Amino acid sequence: MIKHNPFSPEPSSPELLHRAIARFGGVTVLVVGDLILDRFVNGVIERISPEAPIPVLHGRGEALAMGGAGNVVANIVSLGARAIPVSVIGTDAAGDSLVRMLGELGAETMGLSQQRGRMTSSKSRFSALNQQVLRFDEEEIKPLDDDERAGLVGHFRDALKQADIVILSDYGKGILLDGVAGELIAICREAGKPVLVDPKGRDYARYAGATAITPNRKELGEAVGHAVFADDEIVAAARELISAHGFDFVVATRSEKGMSVVGPDEARHIATQAREVFDVSGAGDTVIATFALALAAGADPVAAASIANAAGGVVVGKRGTARLTVEELTGALFRSHGPTTHKDAILDAASASRMVAAWKAEGLSVGFTNGCFDILHAGHVSLLHAARSQCDRLVLGLNSDASVRRLKGPGRPVNDQHDRACVLAALASVDAVVVFEEDTPLALIEALLPDILVKGADYTIDTVVGADVVQKAGGRVVLVDLVAGKSTTGTIGKLRAGATTN
Repeated sequence: MIKHNPFSPEPSSPELLHRAIARFGGVTVLVVGDLILDRFVNGVIERISPEAPIPVLHGRGEALAMGGAGNVVANIVSLGARAIPVSVIGTDAAGDSLVRMLGELGAETMGLSQQRGRMTSSKSRFSALNQQVLRFDEEEIKPLDDDERAGLVGHFRDALKQADIVILSDYGKGILLDGVAGELIAICREAGKPVLVDPKGRDYARYAGATAITPNRKELGEAVGHAVFADDEIVAAARELISAHGFDFVVATRSEKGMSVVGPDEARHIATQAREVFDVSGAGDTVIATFALALAAGADPVAAASIANAAGGVVVGKRGTARLTVEELTGALFRSHGPTTHKDAILDAASASRMVAAWKAEGLSVGFTNGCFDILHAGHVSLLHAARSQCDRLVLGLNSDASVRRLKGPGRPVNDQHDRACVLAALASVDAVVVFEEDTPLALIEALLPDILVKGADYTIDTVVGADVVQKAGGRVVLVDLVAGKSTTGTIGKLRAGATTN
């Protein structure tokens, strides 16, 4: 089993978190557990039944969603990764619906076994004016029989070869009962694959040897036999479980208080981002899905928990069994962390593209300007200030050192791209800096599709690189006046003559 150290020497910067998200697309997650069909029936209540003193719900529509392990799979796919579900369900309408929905989602379904002797768990929620008035559950809780178990383990072994990480999503409906969870964990240990468990019940011995478990605060307390509330109580309870069952670490979700990552010797507590809560249905599924993706993408467990914490904050603001997108996650992560230093605002093109998408999703206008910005002077500052006044967020495309040399000769740049990027990112008018290697920023503009493209008034719109791209996408080009007599060329001349500049 691969051992994970939850505690890196330095806190992860927002840029490192965004890089982990950028690698989600290359991750494959194997998900084993209880699949549940969620049915949401909406309507209105206008009268009391004449048959009994109960309200009559007039149905106005219904929707189906995947719950339990199915919601974990849905979140993984929604975040751009590959998911392989393995489970046993019934040959009933609910089971057929789950297979169809997973197929439509793009998840593989070869690991799903439909058996006549098993009932697929189904939960129907009836709501009036977004207020739930009744939940109707159809399920039968029973362990797998010998044939079902052998089939599931066989599917698991085959799928494990393709997986980077495993999630056991235990909803207590029978799939992981009677030692199945322990058998799968042992297979993961033998293969050196990390395995995360979303636990159920009080007996965590069944998950012994897992890389980590992700209980909520209430579940954590139940597992150790007493309620836990304060930070030190969370840490003590988690370490009791680590000592007893050999977990590498425990990730405890704490509702409005955020999350705690606890190892044998250290602990970190991650505060949540305050927001209005509409529905907590499926939030734990989103958290473990995102945590697994971040961990498999190379983030350390504390950084992965920070990403998962931001993800949970998004889905509790949605109604129903919710999932989220990379754009929503990126936006939430930026709001919760922000660029803590100016260096955090220096992004690669992929991270900048996700950031721009997140800003746009929040209804913010995004501007773009570019240049070499070799020696920063008043003309540059004035241009950037004017550009920022045209939009809510400003991205600056910066020519790399190689690009500057091709454009301006072997004696340039005076300052290397790292120094130039750091200085520019420190300006209040600049929200993100992206270094590009090409001679022009056309490819970057095509990737970002800013709402506003800003250049100096020494250009005309037909000579601005990317103007046609932005305008075709519905954006506009703005030319701003420059400060007279201020140019980098003039500044270079003064430096060579031995003069000083301010």
